[in-house]
Amino acid sequence: MPFTIATWNINSVRLREGLVARLMQEEAPDILCLQECKSPVESIPVETFRALGYRHMVARGQKGYNGVAILSKLPLRETGAHDFVDLGHARHVAAMLENGVTIHNFYVPAGGDIPDREENVKFGQKLDYVAAMRDWARMERPGKAILVGDLNIAPREDDVWNHKGLLKIVSHTPAETDLLGEAQEAGGWVDITRQDIPAGLLYSWWSYRSPDWSAADKGRRLDHVWATPDIANAGHGSRILRAARGWDQPSDHAPVLASFDL
Repeated sequence: MPFTIATWNINSVRLREGLVARLMQEEAPDILCLQECKSPVESIPVETFRALGYRHMVARGQKGYNGVAILSKLPLRETGAHDFVDLGHARHVAAMLENGVTIHNFYVPAGGDIPDREENVKFGQKLDYVAAMRDWARMERPGKAILVGDLNIAPREDDVWNHKGLLKIVSHTPAETDLLGEAQEAGGWVDITRQDIPAGLLYSWWSYRSPDWSAADKGRRLDHVWATPDIANAGHGSRILRAARGWDQPSDHAPVLASFDL
């Protein structure tokens, strides 16, 4: 069963309902995973999405913060959600397709601005969250699974516009990238985007602070598509829809897409 999956930090699904609909109409991924929905589940504009063929949804939400949703043209059933390190945040939800593939949608904490857990509680929470993802993968050893989401970490040197300049900036510090590497190794996760695009600068996020984000191009690859080794070879066609960052009232993230033949 071939399908295309997209992941996108939408930064408010209600505010950007029209942008979600545009992506559904123009790109038509079979499965769309959203993060930072900032909405209770009952307030997600599901009727708009159902009218475009996305009749299935599993989600976790909370008012004004966090929130993850999997919208799908394909039937799926919820398989659970983890509240890693008991933050009480809506940051993960999982669902299984009829072909047995489980999709995990994650929104990892951003971590604040100071890369020191003693000075910044949010940074400590982020490190603990990724460590819990690692421990979960070690314990469960997922199979036939795809993990997507805003992991809020750019792990490689060519995932940021200035590697040396960002080593002390949250999202690219060694403390974060090392932990994310451990989490990836623990599950045997294959980075599908980099499997398809193995070299070169690649970004999925550009700050709102830049008045001309495209010309400055000071981006980071914070959004990821991973798969377990048993299905990784079925992944292909990875791309980042950079143009969406320039849509009217955009999210600061761009959608990341990949296809699978399973």
